[in-house]
Amino acid sequence: MTSVLILLGAMLCSLTVSSEVLPQADFNVEGMAGKWYLVGFATNAQWFIRRKDSMKMGTAMLQPTADGDLDMSYASLNSDGTCWRMNNLAKKTDVSGKFTYISHRWGNKNDMTITTVKYDEYALAFTIKTKEEETTTVTKLYGRTEDLSADVMEKFRLVSLDAGILPENIVFLPKNGECPSA
Repeated sequence: MTSVLILLGAMLCSLTVSSEVLPQADFNVEGMAGKWYLVGFATNAQWFIRRKDSMKMGTAMLQPTADGDLDMSYASLNSDGTCWRMNNLAKKTDVSGKFTYISHRWGNKNDMTITTVKYDEYALAFTIKTKEEETTTVTKLYGRTEDLSADVMEKFRLVSLDAGILPENIVFLPKNGECPSA
């Protein structure tokens, strides 16, 4: 019974937080174009808790479409030299800076908001992932370079904590080699 109450409380918190998350006021999808490093990742999802110690920095290539959507290609170099890749097309919504997509790999619905972005330095993304009856919150910190300032990293940590993510589930990913272009 206690675990059910904790789960319900966490879900209510995540719903409350998600309704308050706003995109950057002057969001410009064209400014997102190009290469980004995935520097920070945070979520209370069980899959992440099990795998967070083995995760490493990867890259995202973001390409705005003519319709204002965002084509996202992720790549991360595995320890055996192979590459893990994932592609998604995030469809724009009525709110600039908010996107939605279905992950073909995982089958979950993703409601993504770019909450803060300095186009030549970093971007903070807040995503609510829903699959069947399970909802999780994910925050990501992207950088134009592998190294970001302590202030930016602290901002990401605080955003993640505000989203209800436990401190031990906020990870700054170790640097990693890059996958060759596909």
